[in-house]
Amino acid sequence: MSPKSSPNTSSAAPAADRVRSWLQGRDLAVFQSVAGRHWPGADPLLPQLSRSANHGLLWFGTAVGIAALGSSARSRRAALRGVASLAVASVAINTVGKGAVRRRRPILDHVPVVRQLKRQPVTTSFPSGHAASAAAFATGVALESKGWGAVVAPVAAAVAASRVYTGVHYPSDVLAGAALGIGAAFALRGVVPTRGQLPAPGRPPGEAPALPGGKGLVVVVNEASGTATATASLVRQALPLAEVVECAPADLSTAMERAAGRGQALGVCGGDGTVNLAASVAATHGMPLAVFPGGTLNHFAYDLGIETVQEAAAALTAGDAIQVDLGRFRPGPKGPDGADGYFLNAFSLGAYPELVRKREHWSPRIGGWPAGVLAALHVLRGQRPLEAELQGRRRPLWLVFVGNGLFQRVGPAPGRRHNLADGLLDVRVVHGGRGPALRLLAAAVAGPLTRSPAHAAVRRRRVRIAGLAPGTPYAYDGEVAHSGTELLIDKLPEALTVYCPMHV
Repeated sequence: MSPKSSPNTSSAAPAADRVRSWLQGRDLAVFQSVAGRHWPGADPLLPQLSRSANHGLLWFGTAVGIAALGSSARSRRAALRGVASLAVASVAINTVGKGAVRRRRPILDHVPVVRQLKRQPVTTSFPSGHAASAAAFATGVALESKGWGAVVAPVAAAVAASRVYTGVHYPSDVLAGAALGIGAAFALRGVVPTRGQLPAPGRPPGEAPALPGGKGLVVVVNEASGTATATASLVRQALPLAEVVECAPADLSTAMERAAGRGQALGVCGGDGTVNLAASVAATHGMPLAVFPGGTLNHFAYDLGIETVQEAAAALTAGDAIQVDLGRFRPGPKGPDGADGYFLNAFSLGAYPELVRKREHWSPRIGGWPAGVLAALHVLRGQRPLEAELQGRRRPLWLVFVGNGLFQRVGPAPGRRHNLADGLLDVRVVHGGRGPALRLLAAAVAGPLTRSPAHAAVRRRRVRIAGLAPGTPYAYDGEVAHSGTELLIDKLPEALTVYCPMHV
C-alpha cells in the first residue's frame, strides 16, 4: 500500500460511511414520522389505492378510460404512451433496479395495523416498483396531453405516497422509483417522439379569407360518419355564424355543390371518404376547405395538425391556410368517360381494397376496429395475388399502395406525413408469393424508401398500372371502386387550399 494513497483512502471511507448513515437516519426518521401521524380519511383510501396498482391494473384501467372518454387522437396517444412508459419502467425495475440494491423492507412495528396491506410484498425494497410505474404512466400521459396529465398526476402521487403510508417502502425507495419512472418516460420519448416533437408538415401558405365566428362558411356533415353528429354540435358552438348542413351519405355530393355556390369557404365534417369528396368540390370551385375531424381515422385532418374543432375554428378566425397536393387517378370511379378521381391520403390495389369492403360490411354491427381486424384475417386467408403490369413489368402483387406524399410507414395505421406539398407519390409494392401477412407486415415495419425481394418502396411523380382484369377493385381514401384495364396515377401540386393552424 502506497504511503501517499493510504491517508486519502482511509479518510474517504469514513466520510462516505457518515453520509450514508446520515441519509439512512433521515430516511428512517421520515418513515417513522409518517407512520406515527394520523392522516384523516387516508386509512380506508390509501391502502386500497396501493392494492389497485398491483401489476399495473390501475394504470391499464386508467388508459382505457382516457382512450374512451377522450374524443381526440391526442387522448388515445396519451393513453398508449402512458402504458408504454410503464412497460419500460417495469422492465428496468425488474431486470436492474431490484437486483442492484438488496434492501430489506421496513419493519412494521410503527405502522398501525389498519394501514398494513393484507399481503406483504416479498421482493426487495429499493426502488419502489409501484412508484416507478405511477410516475412513468403519469409522465408518459403528460408528454402527449397536459390536460390528462394534470388529471392523472394526483392519483400517481397518491399511489407513490401510499407505499410509505402502508409501510412497505422507505421514502427513498419511493423517490428513487419515481425518478426511474420519469426517466423511463423520457427515454421512450427519445426513441419514439411525441407528436409535438415531430417536424411540422411542409406548408406553402395559401390565400383564404378570415371568417370570425364562421361567417361565410358552409359546413356539410355526413351524419353517418364516426363522431360527425357530435362534432357538428361542437362546430355550432365554436362557429355560431356558420351554416351547418347535416345530410345522409347519398345526399353529400348535392349538398356540397350547393354549399360551394353560396359560401366563401366549404367546411366538411366526416371520415376520409367524405373529406375526399369535399376536397374535389373545393378544388373544382377554387375555394378554401375547412376540415373538422368527425370520422373514425381522420388521417388528413391529423396530418394538417387539426385534432379538435377549436383548432380548426382558430385557423378560420385568423384566416390561416396552406396549399396541399391533390392525388389524381385516371380514369376516375365513374369510368373512362367520367371525371378524374382524386385522393388526399392514398390509393391502393390488391389486398387492401377487399379489406376495406369487408370492414365496411361488418363495422355497423361490431364496430370499426373489430371489423378491421376480422376483415384482415378473412382477406389474408383467402386472397390471391393481383396480376398487373406495373411500370412496364408484369408481376403478381399482394399490394400496390400509392400515398399522396411520403408516409412514415404503411400498416393498418399509416404514419404522419411531414410534407403535404412535396409533389411526389409514395409508392409501396408488396410482391406476390407465400405468406401475404408476413410480407405486408415486413413492408409496414420497413417504412419508406426500402427494397427487398418481398417488397419495395420508392418515390415517383406518376405511376402507370396496366394489364388489369376489368372490374379489379381499388380503394382511395377509404372508398372502393372498380377499374378498367389501365390506371394512371399522378398529382396536382398545391391544387387545394386548406385552413390550417399555423402554430402546429
